[in-house]
Amino acid sequence: MLTRYGIAHMGEKPHISHEFGKSISYVNQHKEIDARSQLYECHQREDTLFQSSAIRQHDNWQSGEKTFECPVCGKVFSKSSNLRRHEMIHTGVKPHGCHRCGKAFTHCSDLRKHERTHTGEKSYGCHLCGKAFSKSYNLRRHEMIHTREKPHGCHLCGKAFTHCSDLRKHERTHFGEKPYGCHLCGKTFGKTSYLRQHERTHNREKPYECHLCGKAFTHCSHLRKHERTHTGEKPYECHLCGKAFTESSVLRRHERTHTGEKPYECQLCWKAFTDSSVLKRHKRTHTGEKPYECRLCGKAFNHSSVLRRHERTHTGEKPYECNICGKAFNRSYNFGLHKRIHTGEKPYKCYLCGKAFSKYFNLRQHERTHTIKVINVEDSPPTASNSKHS
Repeated sequence: MLTRYGIAHMGEKPHISHEFGKSISYVNQHKEIDARSQLYECHQREDTLFQSSAIRQHDNWQSGEKTFECPVCGKVFSKSSNLRRHEMIHTGVKPHGCHRCGKAFTHCSDLRKHERTHTGEKSYGCHLCGKAFSKSYNLRRHEMIHTREKPHGCHLCGKAFTHCSDLRKHERTHFGEKPYGCHLCGKTFGKTSYLRQHERTHNREKPYECHLCGKAFTHCSHLRKHERTHTGEKPYECHLCGKAFTESSVLRRHERTHTGEKPYECQLCWKAFTDSSVLKRHKRTHTGEKPYECRLCGKAFNHSSVLRRHERTHTGEKPYECNICGKAFNRSYNFGLHKRIHTGEKPYKCYLCGKAFSKYFNLRQHERTHTIKVINVEDSPPTASNSKHS
């Protein structure tokens, strides 16, 4: 498969090289350079490779073989460079530091991606809808929204995903696997992104800042969600009913109202849920766990969203602002109710008389008027006309 360049004349010692027409001193010098450079040619791809290590890596790429093994955990790689990148996970070496915020990274490519969170640069644009992204990976994920391509299927429940990483994350919901552990408190997570978010609760780091209002967030996805409260953007649309949402996770939950799917099951009582976060909250009813503690008063909660709402009682923050009248709210639920004043939306309808309401609470109150009427009719004493007939 591979032939070493110049091997035909390497063993010869003539005064003049018939191939190059040079003197013996030049040929010897040429042989030394050739021996150092280890020049090889691949007949399969017509590539020229200059180092024996490159040859090994190239061969591994052609064959799919993984020969570079991590001495710490045993994971194998097809390239030595990938092994070196992996080893930094164990050593914790982060030589590339951001000059703006000081955050450090193991690789310069990760630093460049991080720097875009400061500059707001989004150089990867979707050719179908024009939406731009700071990472090529996020663009590729987005493009699959248009194609609806889901090539990776779960062999346990048949659910399909656009990316194999999403499939692996999903499979952990079946097995309860949480391979990513916090080195400070030992808490484990099913996703690296969840671990990174959790670690910021220890160091209070909030590197993602909204350029409109200055609010900072621990994770870029939280910033994107927040920005939509300013823009009103709802990029995730249900292909069954056309309803649009600000978050893909909310769309997935909504789609299950059509399908009736409840893929997340409690292993203690076997109750099933449409969303993994709801399952986690439910499990805490069994364990009594309240892992989210207010740093101002020490009160603990079983869910991060409840903690955030509580913290607003200390800060007075009202992050949900109506772009029509300017009124602000400390809860997204109350904000949603308020918007119906402007839109006239009344999604809660009485099945007895057809009257519609903007709030579920008002519907329940109204339904009781029907119940009271029925009770009054049944309990009322017989009239004179009724007495005659009897």
